[in-house]
Amino acid sequence: MAFFLNLGFTCIEFIGGLFTGSLAILSDALHDLGDSVSIGLSWYFQNLSEKKRNNTFSYGYKRFSLLGAIINAVVLLVGSVIIISRAVPQVLNPTEVNEKGMLYIAIFGVLVNGVAVLRLRKGSSINERVISLHLLEDVLGWIAVLVGSLLIMYFDWYFIDPLLSVLIALFIIYNVFVNIKKSFSIILQATPEEIDLEKVHKRLRTIPEVIEVHDCHVWSMDGEYHVLSAHLVLDKSYDLRLQAAIKKRAKYLLHELGIEHSTLEFELKDEHCKDC
Repeated sequence: MAFFLNLGFTCIEFIGGLFTGSLAILSDALHDLGDSVSIGLSWYFQNLSEKKRNNTFSYGYKRFSLLGAIINAVVLLVGSVIIISRAVPQVLNPTEVNEKGMLYIAIFGVLVNGVAVLRLRKGSSINERVISLHLLEDVLGWIAVLVGSLLIMYFDWYFIDPLLSVLIALFIIYNVFVNIKKSFSIILQATPEEIDLEKVHKRLRTIPEVIEVHDCHVWSMDGEYHVLSAHLVLDKSYDLRLQAAIKKRAKYLLHELGIEHSTLEFELKDEHCKDC
């Protein structure tokens, strides 16, 4: 729904921007065209990310959702640079625009993008959050255009139109870099921000049979699905049935900390571990 709303409204924006002569509306139309392509890709990648694991992708397709977020961010970045390059000269030499047309289109823009944001507000993946953020930015941008049209209407401040274009583009670029940073952090297998490794060690050591935890690694597949591998040193040798009980307890504790998948290896305290 968000995809078709955005695509349909983009066509209306291009027509409205040409009709009113507003660079802010044409700039936002370019931005929304990029958004439409990105939402379509994100929609595809989000569905693809739900596929089960196979021999090619043994962890499954979860990172395809992240790929959609990165493509979306790049499209927005390129579009914003184009907007700024066109708008800056017009801040110094503004041209007249149809402020009433701007006002009506801005009201329509707030309504359409507002509905799209409501449709995506419950999304939990980075991909969904990035798209929802961009649509929220669109709502804020249209509110700015609405206010700008009123200022032009009453004060003849025509420089407001290109100035709004620059401010909207800068706001978008800032958020794009924030999201790209988080996406690349996941790709580079950084420890998720919400996971405290020291807390993980302490929680695992609450199991009576576990005396030490080492070679512990935590990373995320898509910003939500966190994975851990660790070596647990036991106080003595236990049979397989008791080891299974210890492992079950450890996995339960890790799940409470937000770790969905864990691989645990048991060692004895006098055992030499070359991975330490």
